Amino acid sequence: NRSGDIMEETVARQFSKYGIIYAKQIDSSNYSDLVVLGVDLKRFDFVIETKSKTYVIEVNFYSSNGSKLNEVARSYSDLSPKINDVNGYEFVWITDGKGWLSAKNKLEEAFYIIPNVYNLTTIKDFIQKIKDEINRLEQKNEKTINKKEKINENPYKIKIRGNNNV
Repeated sequence: NRSGDIMEETVARQFSKYGIIYAKQIDSSNYSDLVVLGVDLKRFDFVIETKSKTYVIEVNFYSSNGSKLNEVARSYSDLSPKINDVNGYEFVWITDGKGWLSAKNKLEEAFYIIPNVYNLTTIKDFIQKIKDEINRLEQKNEKTINKKEKINENPYKIKIRGNNNV
């Protein structure tokens, strides 16, 4: 559907603009940890992998109302807890469009079940969450490297077997 494709392109541009590395249209079979999804193959619109978490992301846009919105909200409300219960994985739903104006109650229900629901206005919060996580991990790695460097220092400059700090 054309509006869904445009929404995916919009989200991809936002990720790229802020330096978020992502993959598009990734099958759940690529992640053996997601056996909780059963035998049905699920294709995620985006996947973002950090060192501590894998975000599986669904994106859609609804310009008109209809039963499709209710079905998608119900489907993602079922899917999200299954994925979020797997250590190191988080389900994210990015959706928008005036179609939701007539289905606010279904969206609100999903919002209480799915911890990560964003739209085109709030996507910046998700991007910031990813950037904060990456920065926190980089700072942690820097501290670890600095500790290792201090441990490897030889302040007395005496010869240690295998170390030429004389």
